[in-house]
Amino acid sequence: MKFLRNLLAAILGCLVAFGIVFIMFFVFAGLVSSGEDEVIVKKNSVLQLQLQLPISDYVGAAADDPFASLFTEANGLDEILNAIAVAKNDDNIKGISIDNNFILAGLAQTQAIRAALKDFKENGKFIYTYGDFYLQKDYYLASVADSIFINPVGGIDFRGLASEVLFYKDLQEKTGVKMEVIRHGKYKSAVEPYLANEMSEANRTQIKELISSLWNTMVDEIADGRNMTVEDLNIIADTLGGRMPKYARQTGLVDADIFYDEYLSKLKNITNTDADKDLNTVSLEDYITRANKKIKKSGDRKIAVIFAQGEIIYGEGNQELIGQGLMSKAIRKAKEDDKVKAIVIRVNSPGGSALTSDIIWREIELAKADKPVVVSMGNVAASGGYYIAAGADKIFAEPTTITGSIGVFGTIPNVAELADDIGINAEQVGTNKNSVEYSLFEPMSDTFRNTVQEGIEHTYDVFLQRVADGRNLSKPEVHELAQGRVWSGVDAKRIGLVDELGNLNDAIAAAAELAEIEDFGIRKFPRYKTGIERLMEDMGGVRMKAQQNLIKEEIGEEAYDILKQVKATMNQKGIQARMPFVLNIK
Repeated sequence: MKFLRNLLAAILGCLVAFGIVFIMFFVFAGLVSSGEDEVIVKKNSVLQLQLQLPISDYVGAAADDPFASLFTEANGLDEILNAIAVAKNDDNIKGISIDNNFILAGLAQTQAIRAALKDFKENGKFIYTYGDFYLQKDYYLASVADSIFINPVGGIDFRGLASEVLFYKDLQEKTGVKMEVIRHGKYKSAVEPYLANEMSEANRTQIKELISSLWNTMVDEIADGRNMTVEDLNIIADTLGGRMPKYARQTGLVDADIFYDEYLSKLKNITNTDADKDLNTVSLEDYITRANKKIKKSGDRKIAVIFAQGEIIYGEGNQELIGQGLMSKAIRKAKEDDKVKAIVIRVNSPGGSALTSDIIWREIELAKADKPVVVSMGNVAASGGYYIAAGADKIFAEPTTITGSIGVFGTIPNVAELADDIGINAEQVGTNKNSVEYSLFEPMSDTFRNTVQEGIEHTYDVFLQRVADGRNLSKPEVHELAQGRVWSGVDAKRIGLVDELGNLNDAIAAAAELAEIEDFGIRKFPRYKTGIERLMEDMGGVRMKAQQNLIKEEIGEEAYDILKQVKATMNQKGIQARMPFVLNIK
């Protein structure tokens, strides 16, 4: 009887506690919603561009979702570009101040923001920038400004681009944990880190050509922004001419080295603000809220913009991973919507599952039969990312996009040597000759290797055919461009893998032209889970994120990135169409 009484009391206590939490939850939701007052932009204001969060092409947060900010750890590139475009025609915005950024974005995303800022200046408005220290991407963005200022004890890291590839062959031999590699015979650089201790000349050559193309694009735009020559900028890079503020000033990289309070005085001066009064400013985050309510394009007819961002996996997918679930639903919804007259796919992916890539490719083919499909490439659209783009009616890439990498491979973890060293013996029992397909604890059999190799060869052949059909090339021609070779957007256009150099807006304009429409609105896909849905579904997500941050702090960011790479490789399933290596460009 006492047990039942205690049990009932415990159940009642849980119900009361849950009820209190439930009530508090909705009170909090009401407070959040009511707190979102209209953003007021005073006359003579400066828009402060502080990009402190990672930048994703699309965060997919609904404007009326009060819990979106609790789960969104990124700024949406689409929202940033829209805010700058709205500010261009906002009479209350006199200029933009780019403040102390260490921009967490890819090169193509940075280039897109830079292009939007350049367009912003066409209305006669100013852009100033101030930094305590500029990394190369930060300076590339800052070079669009009318004036660049730096802290007197700061510096500019302006030295040219470099890339680092890690090799694991010795590590595998020392630990007894290795990756069994199965690849197409001509696919030379893929999985090279698992097979060698140093970079092959062919791989070194292709990486050098890639980063040189990216650097040339950056330097050309910096030269234009700073009224300098490319030759002078390369001399500055070679001599580290921006390492100290006085050198940066002398070489023309910056206009002055001043303290932040002096910078604020310059902003007051250019906005005709009295020295004893506060400068009218509005943060980018607040202005995004305002800009999202301004409809730039409208009309009954729509162009669907579908964002495919992240590694490609077999599954549903989410904000950070491309899965056939969300993507197929989004493409079908756009295809079946009579108001949607054209589709733009924004691809930002290093690739992944070849099977998922082909499933998405097929959905695009079906949609293309009904309405035009245009692809816009972001930072990376390589391997599986290129696979899903290949069949589009037209492909746009940024000059700094990394694309190509047409090839497939398989990596399978094996711990047979480690197991033997520590005394583990695995025995298998099966009903048929090939019942035991593969064991992590046994050396790979020739039968299994040959079976996987056959699948690799078939997938590569299908990949070549998809590209050949989409790009109106022969399979031998595609093969010469393939074999895992990566290309910049500039070079990809030269060899015919993309049609035009341009940004997402250029791709949307091309889609409208193909659909023969002028007035149209934009519909963005896919629909991600709302904040409340994610909160109810994944109560453990916050704890997991905290654990990840703790590990990163303890072992350092570089070691944490290596750990993530190894974990991702161990979790790969099926034949992969992905970038042949993690390209860390500095």
